[in-house]
Amino acid sequence: MLSASYPCLVADVGGTNARFAWVASAGAPVSDIAVLPVHAHAGPAAAAQSYLAQLQISLGAGYQAPRRAAMAVATAVAGDRVELTNGHWSFSRQELQQALGLDSLLVLNDFEALALSLPRLQAGQLRPWPQASGVVEVVAPQATVQGLGQGPASGPTLAVIGPGTGLGVAGVTRVRGEWVALPGEGGHMTLAPGDAFESELLAFVRRAYEHVSAERLLSGIGLPLLYSAVAAVRGAADLPAEAPALSAEVIVERGLARSDAHCEETLEVFCALLGGFAGNVALTLGARGGVFIGGGIVPRLGERFFASRFRERFEAKGRFRGYLADIPTALITDTLAALGGAALALDQQHD
Repeated sequence: MLSASYPCLVADVGGTNARFAWVASAGAPVSDIAVLPVHAHAGPAAAAQSYLAQLQISLGAGYQAPRRAAMAVATAVAGDRVELTNGHWSFSRQELQQALGLDSLLVLNDFEALALSLPRLQAGQLRPWPQASGVVEVVAPQATVQGLGQGPASGPTLAVIGPGTGLGVAGVTRVRGEWVALPGEGGHMTLAPGDAFESELLAFVRRAYEHVSAERLLSGIGLPLLYSAVAAVRGAADLPAEAPALSAEVIVERGLARSDAHCEETLEVFCALLGGFAGNVALTLGARGGVFIGGGIVPRLGERFFASRFRERFEAKGRFRGYLADIPTALITDTLAALGGAALALDQQHD
C-alpha cells in the first residue's frame, strides 16, 4: 500500500461506546485511542469529527487528515444503510465517507474486525488456558502463523467467539498471503446439551421458545433466561413465587460472590455450555490455529472461568477428542482488539 494512502482512521462502534484510533502508516500499530459515548453524538460523522479535532490539537503540525477509514459496527452490514442493533445511530456509508472527506471507507461487522485482529494479537492481549495433560497452551497467534507469508498459499484457521449483549462468532484464515475473515451468524446455531441436566434446561426454555439458539442462553440477554431455567429445574423452593427476574450483571455478581446458589450454578452451566459450543465452532471451521474468547462477559468471570468445565466440554467430542485437544484456547483480555482488525483490513485493501 502506498504511503499516500495513510494516515487512516479506524473505529469500533457498539451500542454504548465508539472507539476511535489512528494508523500512521502501513503495518503500524493503532495509536491515539479514544472512547466516545454513542449517546453524546448524533451519528458517526459527528463522533469522528470530534475525535479528529482533538487529535489535531494533540498532534499539532504533525497532523494530516485521514485518507481512508475502516469502521467496525455491531450490526449486520449489507448495502449502503447501516443501523446499529442496540444504538440510535443510523447512517449512509456514502454520506459518511463524503462528510469525512475520505478516499475510501470500509464498514465491517464488529466480529469480522475482531477475527481480523487475531493474527496480530500479542501475548499481553491474551490469557491462555492453563497447560495441562492433553491441553495445548496457546501463545500469541504470531507463533502459530509466523512465516506463512514465505510458505504455503494457505494457513491455519482461527476462530473467535464473543458472549456480550449477544453472541458473536467469526473466523479468519490465510489465503494467498492475506488474512480473510469468515463472518457469519454462528451465535444463532441450535444449542446442544452435553448431559441430562442440560437437556432438562433446554426443555424448560423450549416451552417459551421454539428454537433455542446458543445466543438465547450464552449472552447478556441470555443469562437471565439461563438462570430461570436453572432455578426451575432445581425446584427453586427457596425462591418466592413472584421473585423478580435477575439481570445478567446481578447474576454474575452473586455467582462470583457465591451468595446465591442458583447464580453460582448458572455461571458453571454457562461456561460448560460455552465450551461445548466452542468445540462445535472449532470443528465446523477447522480452527486448528486456535479458538479465542472475546466479548464482555467471560473476562468478568476471572478465575472462575479458568476453573470451569469449559475446556473439558470443548474437547468432549467422542472420536474427535484428540483433534480438539491439540487446538489451543485463550481469552482475549484487550477490549480494544477489534481496532487492530480494522487496521489490518486497511492494510490489505486493494486500490
